[in-house]
Amino acid sequence: MKRAGILNADLNAALSRLGHGDIVLVADCGMPAPAGVPVIDLALVHGVPRFEQVLDALLGELVVERCVAASEAQGTEAGDWLSGRFTDIEYIGHGDLKVLSASARVFVRTGEATAFANAALVCGVPF
Repeated sequence: MKRAGILNADLNAALSRLGHGDIVLVADCGMPAPAGVPVIDLALVHGVPRFEQVLDALLGELVVERCVAASEAQGTEAGDWLSGRFTDIEYIGHGDLKVLSASARVFVRTGEATAFANAALVCGVPF
């Protein structure tokens, strides 16, 4: 058994296959999952687990070189969550984020029920 970190076996397996430039889409419970992208559905009920909890767990495991989010998130609670964790966020339209999600290597669905709580995490390298 793992001592710490992410315990979900499917999520661990997906994370271990990521490489430089791969995208992990962390989504609220309303974001549509794109066809053909593996989905790790962590949602239990509305609000569980929270977007922030999942994001923090992922940031503890991944090297993230940039974050892409919906421009509609700016000035919202979801935008504050992101700006508190990333210094440079690339903002695109929510529709464009949905299009970008089709290129994700993994789509992580949270139980978050806050509008625009979605982020594309672009993987970096630790060296």
